[in-house]
Amino acid sequence: MTAVLTGPEVGPAPSGRALRRWVVDTGNRHGGQGGLGDVLGDLYYAAVTGAIGVALALGSAQSLRSVLEPPTPDGLAPGSGLASAVPWLLLAGLGLVVSLAGRLGPVGVGGAEATWLLGAPVDRRGLLRPTARRFPLLAGGVAAVVVGVLDAGIAADRDAGHVLRTAVAGALAAVLVVLLAGVAQSAQLSRRRVALVGDLLLGVVPLVALGVTLAGGRLPTVVAVPALALAVLAAAVVGSAVLLDARLGALGARTLRESGSVAAQAAGALVSLDSRELGRALTDATSPSRRRRSRRFRLVRGPAAAVLVADALVLTRSVRHLVQVLVAAAVPVAVARTPELAGPGAFVLTVLVVGFVAMSATGEAARRAEMQPAVDRLLPLSDRTVRRLHMVVPGVAMLGWSLAAYAAVGSWWGGGVARWLLLGALATPVWAAAAVRAAFRPAPNWGGPLVSSPMGALPGGVAGVVARGPDVAFLGHVPVVVALVTGATPPVLLAVQVAVSAICVAVAGSTDTRSWTEKMADASASPAGGRP
Repeated sequence: MTAVLTGPEVGPAPSGRALRRWVVDTGNRHGGQGGLGDVLGDLYYAAVTGAIGVALALGSAQSLRSVLEPPTPDGLAPGSGLASAVPWLLLAGLGLVVSLAGRLGPVGVGGAEATWLLGAPVDRRGLLRPTARRFPLLAGGVAAVVVGVLDAGIAADRDAGHVLRTAVAGALAAVLVVLLAGVAQSAQLSRRRVALVGDLLLGVVPLVALGVTLAGGRLPTVVAVPALALAVLAAAVVGSAVLLDARLGALGARTLRESGSVAAQAAGALVSLDSRELGRALTDATSPSRRRRSRRFRLVRGPAAAVLVADALVLTRSVRHLVQVLVAAAVPVAVARTPELAGPGAFVLTVLVVGFVAMSATGEAARRAEMQPAVDRLLPLSDRTVRRLHMVVPGVAMLGWSLAAYAAVGSWWGGGVARWLLLGALATPVWAAAAVRAAFRPAPNWGGPLVSSPMGALPGGVAGVVARGPDVAFLGHVPVVVALVTGATPPVLLAVQVAVSAICVAVAGSTDTRSWTEKMADASASPAGGRP
């Protein structure tokens, strides 16, 4: 039914496209937007920044390949080591795209836009077309860059045609899965189910790779994408786009508002470099609002036990985080059992990066405690004690990961696995301390001087705030890195790791949120022997 306007403007209602164009033009007139020169300047700035970023990423990937490439086993071509990991990385990346598409909508309208536009008596297809194009185009552009860098930098030296076809195939695949997620959204399929499909793909890929290596198989490399495959992908993208466009009118206002709210929250967290808020936006969007069963908490016998039981319950109720830890434990085993990948450099990268991924899954309870500190403050415990108690559950979870990872490393180096297991156990407190330090890091000071960046104005010292957590994780594993590179675990190294772990726990348990620079500045400004 076509709405008819009454009042000063009598006649049929405008189309959705005309209404959106009017809103954009009005905002540009009243918002002080610049002219064509400003737009071209912004495009030039974005293009130059993107080109510099791609060049740096490509150079880093090539340097990483030259450093981490292990000695080539007999019968394998040079450069086939890290190249065998690229297909699995691409499959995992595809699962990540599906998961993000499910959590973000991908079609959504939030904030004032939803208030003004969704209630208008216009056709919703024309109203939502720009929004429906936004996420697929973004996913395709990012996928093209990532796939091209992986193929040209890490896989091996490729010709321009091979890299171009691979990048186009990656972009088309990313656009296709996002469009299919939009079709599922229009069919009233819950975002939680779509995100679950991506999470399952993301978790199955390392397990399949581990199964292939344990069975004695050889991991494949990226092959040239034929023109027929590109044509099929392009046809699938066009068909999915037409289908989504035809079903835009079936999207309800509630799902559009929810998706738009999540996307706005995630975008704000991303441009402000707030990883905690980004995790909350992506996790809470697919979390159930209520539980079917409640627990009696029979193990709670005091305030300390209450903290431990609550942290353990948060971790065990999150299936995604449990799967994340288990899958992360399978990655070092797969690397150690793959001759094309195994080597000191690959072990260092695996232990630090994959271990950090597993650690981030174990710190969910601490992040929630930082977001809502009222619960912890009700307990008759000091702040330092509460923070140290929050390290227990991440420490126990990371102990299991460390035993699996260091057993695989020790079996590859030979000479006994017991010392490697001991080293992993001694380094576990570093992961627990890093999880708590990252969870309780202070927010950036937006009231101070701002620094211009491609993402907009950022507060000064934001890099130091973001580094809290990763700094302890990486600096605390310096003895581990030495052991992984040399293949030796002498008693002196184990003793050094004990001391480093104790320092990390003390730093993470402190409630002083000042940086080292701020502490030195306050110490120099305070009177001798006094406090600032």
